Amino acid sequence: MDWAIKEMSCSQRRACALSGIDPRAYRRRSKGPADTELRARMKELASERRRFGYRRLHILLKREGWDVNWKKLYRLYREEGLTIRKRGGRKRAIGTRAPMAIPQGPNPSAGRWTSCRMRSPMAAGSAFSA
Repeated sequence: MDWAIKEMSCSQRRACALSGIDPRAYRRRSKGPADTELRARMKELASERRRFGYRRLHILLKREGWDVNWKKLYRLYREEGLTIRKRGGRKRAIGTRAPMAIPQGPNPSAGRWTSCRMRSPMAAGSAFSA
């Protein structure tokens, strides 16, 4: 925004209108604290325990006496670029695989099972046959 005002030599109001920002929002200064100590402690805890997310860090900070809202902590967590390191995924086969063999004739094992079933006493008319 500042470069537009300097380079194009236009007013702040005109630059805000071109970019679609309300001038009051552009001029507004944050009234809240900078949270530098909280950010530093959060970074320290996150580096010690890499598998902890913002929810677990919130619990640890609460135990240490920090009274901070979890939504604010989540915002700071994202602003600091702290994320949980993702674990590796499933290992997949690399390279080309051989295609499945297409059967050229009757399956000998399937023929054996059907022939055994046909010769069994149950198939010949016992009480259990259907």
